[in-house]
Amino acid sequence: MVGVGGIFIALGSNLGDRAGHIRSALRELEEAGDVRVLRCSSLRETEPTGGPPGQPMYLNAVAELQTELSPADLLARLGEIEQRHGRERTVRNGPRTLDLDLLLYRDQVIDEPELTVPHPRMWQRRFVTEPLAEICDAQRLAAARALRPMVLPRSQPLPGGGPARSVGNRNSE
Repeated sequence: MVGVGGIFIALGSNLGDRAGHIRSALRELEEAGDVRVLRCSSLRETEPTGGPPGQPMYLNAVAELQTELSPADLLARLGEIEQRHGRERTVRNGPRTLDLDLLLYRDQVIDEPELTVPHPRMWQRRFVTEPLAEICDAQRLAAARALRPMVLPRSQPLPGGGPARSVGNRNSE
């Protein structure tokens, strides 16, 4: 048994065989038998957002997963797959062979140094929201949007006048 769905990840690539990296990542997610890909959006070619100028175009998609892995374990699995595809984290928003971001984990709200769910910038990125809307029903999408106010971005002042904290979400670059 691999749990229930409602877990969404973003996939992106702008180096090498972009579509091949994304297809391979989806296959690799299922290899251990504890993750099932329920559905995947179509691939979309998009302009790079931020980062150094002159980057190649991205291919992006969103997939819904089914698993009993914890959010932290799933994030670790995503990182392992990125590494196998040669992902290097040398420049913020720089070009990459593969980028896998955990967007939503059912109805959970997680605010930890290495993981923020819902993904703190997912609603600002059309390369995420459009493919997500393609595979996520309107009711679930509305429920996910309602979780947004529950996660205070670390770059924002904390309620009560506390100090601001820098963004430390490893899965958001």
